[in-house]
Formats: sequence, structure tokens, C-alpha cells
Amino acid sequence: MSSYYLGQFVLFFLWGTVVTQWNLVFGVAGIFSLAQMALFAFGGFVTGMMGLYLNWSLWAALPLAGLGTVLFSLLVGIACLRLRGPYVALLTIAIAQVMYLLIITDTECFYMEGVTCRNFTGGTRGLAKFGDFGMRELLGAKWMHGHYYMGLVLLAISTIISIAVIRGPLGLAFRALRDNPPYAMARGLDRFKYQLIVFATSAFFTGVAGGVYAGHFKVIGANVLYLSLLLFLLAMIIVGGIGRVWGPILGAAVLMVVDEPLKDFVEWRNIGLGLIIALFAILWPQGIAGAIESGWQFLKRELGRSRTGPRA
Repeated sequence: MSSYYLGQFVLFFLWGTVVTQWNLVFGVAGIFSLAQMALFAFGGFVTGMMGLYLNWSLWAALPLAGLGTVLFSLLVGIACLRLRGPYVALLTIAIAQVMYLLIITDTECFYMEGVTCRNFTGGTRGLAKFGDFGMRELLGAKWMHGHYYMGLVLLAISTIISIAVIRGPLGLAFRALRDNPPYAMARGLDRFKYQLIVFATSAFFTGVAGGVYAGHFKVIGANVLYLSLLLFLLAMIIVGGIGRVWGPILGAAVLMVVDEPLKDFVEWRNIGLGLIIALFAILWPQGIAGAIESGWQFLKRELGRSRTGPRA
């Protein structure tokens, strides 16, 4: 397999991890948070800064980046505690945009590299020269295979955790608070407590995915906070099926295949993504995963009728 396709698979694994965790907040818990890429960027910058300023191995920085992202997500969750619906979306997108502006307007000299002045966040150039995961030294020409398996393992673990949460007591509590908050709270469920839990649960792997992204590309910048990328990942959840276990991964696979030819038509890409989101939200709200589930249930009913035979 060529390096290009291996790189595309690495991106698929990373985006799949992000949307799987975002689905816990957005789809399962019903919280309209748009801060997921801010969490992703936070994890990436923490990983890069630890490698650059503290000379840490990126392997050691990854788990701390995940934990740091959890703390950051709790601050976001606390800020959203008394808000619901579109107000949460507005606040979280504002947090992401403030983060974007802080990065690109960072012009203060933090340290000198020869005769070049470097900013703390990297500014518009992004943060770089913080090292990588050492796959080139370990695997030589096949270093991309190492990143491929890193991304695959990350997606597999995050998906297993996501399934365990969705099908466990936490998932039941999240869905109860999503579908009927007054009844759920009357039954003793603390909305504030579970909102913080779902933010923290989804944040760890999102932050780690940001760190893997930084180590893979050996740079992390404000471009991960672009609205176009946020729209792209949101489309994955909607196309795949909001709140479905496998929906985000299916949506990520389909959108990455569809997006490949659209890369040559940059001016039409966002319009195309917007139309896809609108069409699925209106005509096919259950997404691909929902359609597969409905088709499977229909097939089971038909098979059951054929076995029992016609009634007299």
C-alpha cells in the first residue's frame, strides 16, 4: 500500500476516534457541543509543547495530554452547565474560536532559535520541531506502518470504551437526560453531574488523538480549528447516524471516500458538505447505521413470517 493511502487511513482512524467520542456528547447525551476540535487541538498542543519545551518523549506526553484535555473539558462543561440546546452550541463554538484567535495572534517572542524568534504557540506557522514517535528509527522505510497501527489501536480502544458506555448504566442515564430531562431528574439523576461525566469521558481519547495527529505530522497549528474541518466531522456523525454505536465510524468512512474527489474543487467542498448534512437531517435522520438497523429488523421479520408460514 502506498504512503498516501496509509496516511489517509491514519487520518480516518484519528477522525473516527474524534467523532466516536463526539457522538457520546452530541448523540447519546444530547448536548449540542461544538468544542470537540478545541479538545483535539488542546491535546495536540500539549503533546507538542511537552516535546518542544520539556524535551519529553511524545509517548510519555500522550497520556498526560489526554488527562490535560479531560481537565480542559471539565472547564468547558462547567461553563455550559446552565445552558441548553443552541446556547451550548454557541458557547462551545465561541470557545473554539477564542482558542483559534489566541493562537494566530500570538506574536510575542517566547524563545530565540538562532536569529529567529519563536512564539509560545507557534502563531500562524504552527508549533513544530517537537519530535515524533521514533517510527523512522524503528521501522525505517516502513515508518508509516507504525503510525497506521497506532491509529488503528487508538480507534479500536476508543470504540470499545464508547460501546461500553453506550450500552452500560452511564449510557442509559445519558439517554434518559436527553429524551426526558424532567422525568430523569425526578428519578434522581443529576444533570450537572452526568454532563460533566460525558464531557470528561469523551475528552481523553479526543486529546490523545490530537497528540497522535501532532506526532504524525510533526506540526500542530490553528488549522485544526477551522470551521470547515468542524463541519466535515459533524457531517460524519449525521451521515453515519447520530447516537448510533457504529454510526460515526461508518460516516467517517463514507465522507472520507466522498471527500477525495472534492479536494480538487475547494470552493464547492463546504457547499457540498452543507447539502449532505441538510439532506440527511431532513430525509434520512437515522443515518446509514439507522438504515442498516431498520433493514435488518425488516429482514428478520420477513424471515420469521416465512418460517411460521401463512396463518389460517
